[in-house]
Amino acid sequence: MKMINRIVASLALLLCFSLFSMAGSAEKKSFNAGEMILNHVVDEHSWHIAEIGHAHVVIHLPVILFYDGNISIFSSSRFENPERTHNGFTLPLEGAHKGKIIRAGAAEGSPRVYDFSITKNVLALFISVILLAIIFISVARAYTKRRNEAPKGLQNALEPFILFIRDDIARAAIGEKKHEKFMPYLLTLFFFIFFNNLFGLVPFFPGGANLTGNIAVTLVLALMTFIITSFSANRGYWVHIVNTPGVPWWLKIPLPLMPVVEFIGIITKPFVLMVRLFANITAGHIIILGFVSIIFIFGNMMPALGYGVSVVSILFMLFMSLLELLVALIQAYVFTLLSALYFGMAVEEAEHH
Repeated sequence: MKMINRIVASLALLLCFSLFSMAGSAEKKSFNAGEMILNHVVDEHSWHIAEIGHAHVVIHLPVILFYDGNISIFSSSRFENPERTHNGFTLPLEGAHKGKIIRAGAAEGSPRVYDFSITKNVLALFISVILLAIIFISVARAYTKRRNEAPKGLQNALEPFILFIRDDIARAAIGEKKHEKFMPYLLTLFFFIFFNNLFGLVPFFPGGANLTGNIAVTLVLALMTFIITSFSANRGYWVHIVNTPGVPWWLKIPLPLMPVVEFIGIITKPFVLMVRLFANITAGHIIILGFVSIIFIFGNMMPALGYGVSVVSILFMLFMSLLELLVALIQAYVFTLLSALYFGMAVEEAEHH
């Protein structure tokens, strides 16, 4: 019970901190809820940490561009000028190319700008990978040093998750004999998603990046599951897709209806993984930021009304943040479970009667 109270108190402090930091900028100009939410959800080329008085604490990230056979590398701070241009490139704040670096004044048909910049989400990815590596290397060393002894500390905290993934996900979905070769990927997948889901709920640096709410990240995770499934599949898996047993012949010849349906299913499985994680995490961020916006929307109408609404809004934000802690775990579990189920179907030995 004490632990729950500490978590609730910590979340309340974090939410109040984020509210006060947003209030500073909201007082200076007319509040735009849509713009505020979008700026916090999408990726960007710099990382705004805090605002102290009139000074903004920002990490300017490196911009790496490939255009017309040439590579350009410079700091994103170069775009902080009225024209938002540098070295022939521009970073628009509005319009169809908002947030994307394009060639200034480029005509139609001109070479494309390829952006390999270290963005906010990329930096968050590097941070999370480094922290996860440190955590699990230390846990692995603890296992080697403390063989046949009761786990302690971080090892004790993570062991229930590891055993759960091994016993209740991998063994149950893939099988006793074949689950071990998929365990490294399933463990990496679960802890990567879970860690970044939690990290995204922290409203200050190095947290706050919407990494698992970025569809490019979820696409790569789903693509990795698809590749492992396809290359691990046995002959029976592909035979059942091309010639599904128990299906009438007229659904296969002359029009191969069932094989087409099965091949569509191969594509939709990773697609569902990608969209589910992206939509759930992004929706949670938008809802919490929506409650923040309500305070300033009513505050712009009447300051007293804004203060009155803030009490209810903060309570709902606290509730949603607690709910997001649960969603962070559930989404990591669901993604890992479905991946294990796909692996199990791919390596399952067919039974013919």
